[in-house]
Amino acid sequence: MHADDADTDAPPQIWVDADACPVVIREILFRAAQRAQVHVTFVANQWLRTPGSRYLRALQVSGGYDVADDAIAERARPGDLVVTQDIPLAARVLARGADAIDPRGQRFTPDTIAERLSMRNFMDELRGAGVQTGGPAALHVRDRQTFASRLDQWIAGRNARR
Repeated sequence: MHADDADTDAPPQIWVDADACPVVIREILFRAAQRAQVHVTFVANQWLRTPGSRYLRALQVSGGYDVADDAIAERARPGDLVVTQDIPLAARVLARGADAIDPRGQRFTPDTIAERLSMRNFMDELRGAGVQTGGPAALHVRDRQTFASRLDQWIAGRNARR
């Protein structure tokens, strides 16, 4: 843990599992960081370009299985928001008291995470057995709108807690 990550008086911030985050969602986050003056950290195992801003940071971690997930899970604090498609990572940050949404704006909650983990594991088993399950559907305009709306709700709640 880094000294700056242990600052418990810092306002809630956003952590992004950036390796699989769609560019359009990153752009929404870039604009929201400036507008709402919220710190957003993009964690990836590759170099990631972010606009120059005191509210934006890219954290490059070494390559390897779950290295970016581990970095986020170690740093997320209660009240923070984590943007990820990774259901096991969402479960880890929920257990730490952070909020989590996927790039489509769907919330992960303590009430739904077990079911989502079960479905994920079932789909992994099907793929392991050679069944073609297809990938996720394309990100549509309504998905971007839902994400932006959920982000705005989190920002409004963050501002109310300050």
